[in-house]
Amino acid sequence: MKRYFNLFDFKQKVDYKTEILSGLTVALALVPEAVAFSLIAGLSPLTGLYAAFTMGLITAIFGGRPGMISGATGAVAVVIVALVQSHGVEYVFATAILAGVLQMLAGVFRLGKFIRLVPHPVMFGFVNGLAIIIFLSQLEQFKSGDSWLSGESLYVMLGLVSLTILIIWGLPKITKVVPASLAAILTVFAIVVGFNIDTATVGDIASIEGGFPPFHIPEVPFSLETLQIIFPYAAIMAGVGLIESLLTLNLIDEITESRGWGNKEAVAQGAANFITGLFSGMGGCAMLGQSLINISSGARARLSGIVASIALLMFVMFGSSLIEQVPMAALTGLMIMVAVGTFEWVSVRALNKMPKHDILVMLLVMIITIFLHNLALAVLIGVIISALVFAWESAKRIRARKHIDENGVKHYEIYGPLFFGSTTVFSEKFDVLGDPDEIIIDFKESRISDMSAIEAVNKITERYAKVNKTVHLRYLSSDSRRLLDKATKMIHVNIIEDAEDPTYKLPVD
Repeated sequence: MKRYFNLFDFKQKVDYKTEILSGLTVALALVPEAVAFSLIAGLSPLTGLYAAFTMGLITAIFGGRPGMISGATGAVAVVIVALVQSHGVEYVFATAILAGVLQMLAGVFRLGKFIRLVPHPVMFGFVNGLAIIIFLSQLEQFKSGDSWLSGESLYVMLGLVSLTILIIWGLPKITKVVPASLAAILTVFAIVVGFNIDTATVGDIASIEGGFPPFHIPEVPFSLETLQIIFPYAAIMAGVGLIESLLTLNLIDEITESRGWGNKEAVAQGAANFITGLFSGMGGCAMLGQSLINISSGARARLSGIVASIALLMFVMFGSSLIEQVPMAALTGLMIMVAVGTFEWVSVRALNKMPKHDILVMLLVMIITIFLHNLALAVLIGVIISALVFAWESAKRIRARKHIDENGVKHYEIYGPLFFGSTTVFSEKFDVLGDPDEIIIDFKESRISDMSAIEAVNKITERYAKVNKTVHLRYLSSDSRRLLDKATKMIHVNIIEDAEDPTYKLPVD
């Protein structure tokens, strides 16, 4: 129970004032984001706002990372926009439900641990790409229709945005009694209302007035044809949502120097999407920008996320007329500072110190994230390239130390992993014609990793057998021995049984 309800774990130190104020700040920032993402998907603003409420509340209570904020996101909006155009909103609700089921299964089967396979350059590319997307999306606030603002309206917008940025940057240097983001929003709001300044407000984007999210079973045919339509979208939504959520979780882990629970978060994200689909929401996942607002404001417990979700619902049900008057300039300045804080500036300073292939991976992930808005594809390509580079570098590191003992037996001591990438180099190490009649291949500092490695060992033994020479394998690890045992019908090798084989201890989840 401790992991599920950290809010009520009295051993945890909770700053209630900070949590509540941080939650209110996040709620204000959630409004334009949820509205904007729902409009991107071609849906009504309330579908995004309802998703932000249900996703945020469920993951705040049951998620694996206290302090992390979930809601309607741009990544999900991009996935479902084609489905909205072709089949309508009811199919979106059904897709969110199915995506939730897939995410819960991923958590139950503990697939969250595979996020460990994402290398640091991919993390840098993901974070930097999202930071640039957040920044570029704020430029839309400097437009009126299709044309850029000019004259007095531009100067007013620039002045208010600059004031917001100045307060967020400077206030923490003076006091941390009130979150700087909330203070900036309230200050700019007071100035605009007090001086009756004509500038764009939240209400100019769309009305956020509504009621409690209505329970609604998607009105779609319960048939195999419907499943064929929504499954591809649900699978992509589930994958994108989990990747973005788990990468955000890892980033917050680093910032807070604590550890979240990936599989628990996957189950919570799935449950949230499932419920969201039943309560007229578009689905979503963790939100990096809002999570960083929350964490930078000092929130560390579940209370901030709960407050943010409930406050958002209160805005929709009772406070829409007031929230619609909040200047977009204040929220624009806030999100620009989020973008600046999100960007990993250390990755720029370390460019001349990073390996070239890591720089390539980072830039490629950034480009795909920025231009295609396809986070799953960006991360997948980054992981594949990193894996191929690792395989290539590992393949070059296999080597053999050779010596002949007093009995005239030649020993080959192999160093480095033997796998598909290193089999060619491994085969080149042996002098079949020049070697004595008996040789021993020592695997104490190596291991047979896959079928290609088994076949390489088989081929080298066959080459020696053709010239009437005998090969023995020595110091095989237990997993290498198991691989060879399974392949006994395909290959024949001589193993020295009395050798003390090494044992490799690997971490498990």
